[in-house]
Amino acid sequence: MDVGGKVVVVTGGASGIGRALATRLAAEGAAAVVVADRDAAGADAVAAQIGERAHAAACDVSNEGDMRSLIDAVESTHGPIDLFCSNAGIATGGGIDASNDDWQRTWDVNVLSHVYAARHLVPRMLARGGGYLLNTASAAGLLTQIGSAPYAVTKHAAVALAEWLSVTYGDAGLRVSCLCPQGVRTPMLGEANSALLDPTAIEPEDVAEAVIAGLRAEEFLILPHPEVREFFRRKGDDYERWLRGMRRLAQRVGGAVGPGS
Repeated sequence: MDVGGKVVVVTGGASGIGRALATRLAAEGAAAVVVADRDAAGADAVAAQIGERAHAAACDVSNEGDMRSLIDAVESTHGPIDLFCSNAGIATGGGIDASNDDWQRTWDVNVLSHVYAARHLVPRMLARGGGYLLNTASAAGLLTQIGSAPYAVTKHAAVALAEWLSVTYGDAGLRVSCLCPQGVRTPMLGEANSALLDPTAIEPEDVAEAVIAGLRAEEFLILPHPEVREFFRRKGDDYERWLRGMRRLAQRVGGAVGPGS
């Protein structure tokens, strides 16, 4: 996909990967880039920095009504959405002891937001011959997240949804990419296991560069950290060995959790 002249939406656009994506997509010549975020002031600031082709929108991605209204407003004002970057996400720590509220909030943002985007946009895209969804998951969705069960589980679900959408609608014109970065230098990195991720962390702009290349090639998996592909292959080749290795890694970085920790 060449984003030149396209109408694009980026959720979670006020900071981090979302901000870098919105900025880069505008630089690639998108006709309109809608920066959507629960942080309305932050979205306004990013849109103002990008310039006249960028527009801010307040949206809580965990609220289906907000997502429907966002899609309706963008298509009414700017025309059909060509590329929807469902990028917003949150990190929650803890194991099986994490509160039900934390599990639900993480599920709502990391999974259901992608469902809402697809539910209200895919039928429109198919009716007009196609469109593109870029869903941000994480390398944790292919591997795991040491020390955070809610994050690991919801990111696996996000990858599964993107796969399902590609399998179900790919022959009807829907293109789907799943962005799975490892450590990225954003505020969220501080909430993760930094001892594990810091050494190989990259900048949000590096992720945006990988996304542009992935969109051009229309690749399903966009992996800004190339080593993730090898880790994923090893997992599939020998699941038992991979689990043993991950247990050793968890012990080494202090991310192993007990039933009541």
